[in-house]
Amino acid sequence: MKGIQNTSTDTYRKLMGNGLVYEIPKFQRDYSWDTEQWDDLWQDLKALSAEEPGEHYMGYLVLQSSNNKSFKVIDGQQRLTTLSIMILTVLKCLQELAEKGIEPERNLERKKVLMNNYVGYTDPVTLLTNNKLKLNRNNDAYYRNYLAPLLNLPLRNTHVSEKLMRSCFLWFYDRVKKEFATGEAFASFVDSLVDKLFFTVIQVSDELNEFRVFETLNARGVQLSSSDLLKNHLFSVVDADKPHESEINDLELLWGDVIGKLGSGKFPEFLRIYWNSLNKTVRKTDLFKAIRKNINTKGEAFALTRELNSIADLYMALQDPDDELWAQHKDISTYLRILELFQVKQPLPLLIAAFTILDIDTFKRILKACLVISMRYNVIGGRNPNDQETVYNAAALKIRKNKVFVIVYLKEIYPDDDVFESEFSSKAFKNTSRNHKILKYIFAELEKQTYRVDINRDSELYTIEHIIPEAGGDSWIYLGDDVLERCVYRIGNTTLLEKNLNRDIGNESFEKKKDAYGKSSIKLTQEIAQNTEWSEESITKRQETLAKSAKTIWRLQF
Repeated sequence: MKGIQNTSTDTYRKLMGNGLVYEIPKFQRDYSWDTEQWDDLWQDLKALSAEEPGEHYMGYLVLQSSNNKSFKVIDGQQRLTTLSIMILTVLKCLQELAEKGIEPERNLERKKVLMNNYVGYTDPVTLLTNNKLKLNRNNDAYYRNYLAPLLNLPLRNTHVSEKLMRSCFLWFYDRVKKEFATGEAFASFVDSLVDKLFFTVIQVSDELNEFRVFETLNARGVQLSSSDLLKNHLFSVVDADKPHESEINDLELLWGDVIGKLGSGKFPEFLRIYWNSLNKTVRKTDLFKAIRKNINTKGEAFALTRELNSIADLYMALQDPDDELWAQHKDISTYLRILELFQVKQPLPLLIAAFTILDIDTFKRILKACLVISMRYNVIGGRNPNDQETVYNAAALKIRKNKVFVIVYLKEIYPDDDVFESEFSSKAFKNTSRNHKILKYIFAELEKQTYRVDINRDSELYTIEHIIPEAGGDSWIYLGDDVLERCVYRIGNTTLLEKNLNRDIGNESFEKKKDAYGKSSIKLTQEIAQNTEWSEESITKRQETLAKSAKTIWRLQF
């Protein structure tokens, strides 16, 4: 393909050798890896023991160069940066051994050799390193001034990406230090590792506009994120108009604001949700193609970036019930906190459109409707969220077109009373911390509906009690294994109970548990004590009764 010079498979040792240096272009995104990626890498590295043959594939590394000595890193900066930081933690450990008087000469020599091979050499006057890896304009100063010289890492007055780099160093430092103890072991770890890490290196010509590189790679089948593709498309569009340097800088500042608000990791999903709040639903794989088709001029590139910057604040606020945007709207905070508990994000395009176009009271009404639907459709019904997403996106478009909201827009994804009551009557929640929170929410609402009593569902005072205990026990053998398996996690077999009462009854018989239920301040729990026995029939009857109340709580009028 035009622009692709060659491909090769190289080890990390080869990449870092022979005086080669690497630079992250200034417009590339900031460092964004976090614990999940660090742990994945660490587990892979641990598996590559020095005693056993093996290798680990690190994926594509896309480079651009005119002299084969100095390279721009078009794709692969997260991996290169993380590996460099990890090696720096090894150097830190060697330095500490020397400072403690443990083979000081040998360990300092090991540190020097590894530093020169994989990080860069240190200027004897300034003590700054001439690094093999130069990061982008937002990250390089932190890497150069603090990480590479192995100095104390500041936390205050740093950007999100700098905090991540600091956390990355401390994370790997902790694991390296626990894994190895001697200077020889530290050095052997790195020396073995660099021969076992392989990259597929794609080199593109220097003549190829750096903003166009990503589209060239994308056409070749290299998997790139929508954020990287969009950024480079926007800059390419502006660059093609032969702009003044200040225009590129202005665009970068705008883009930096967007990424700063969201973080690089959240941007792709934000972009899709934003786009689908304005346009017919687009799949993740087709998103960049759709945007590129619509953004072809400098004005359009700037307009889109400004809009993304504006909407980013709202997007983050919709996922943060405590955001200052809701300071005067406690009911909105409450609704958002419940949606957060449900882990439902499908309504976001609708909510973005509604908040942007409609008045605040209508927005609240829509938000509450999304909560009710989420309860019926997602939490109790467990239906495919893809169908739901299409309806929400279509409703967002109707709001933008008509400037009004009609509840019937959402009727397609609203399970009716009969369906909801039936599904609630048989619903079971496995034992997870999230499900316990959902059950606390459900029972708090049922208590309020039935007895007009408000319960703080977030209070640590209350726990979820399984009447038939999860562990069974001799007192419950009479029910049989089949009944125990079918019933233990059903809603009808659970209730709210004060923590102290729950702790006292453990796996006791129903007869003994009844006394505790009778002492509870929760009236729905007190009701259980009125039963003479507890059986599958008792559970079914109770759950059917709760279901009738539930359908009146979580209901919309069409």
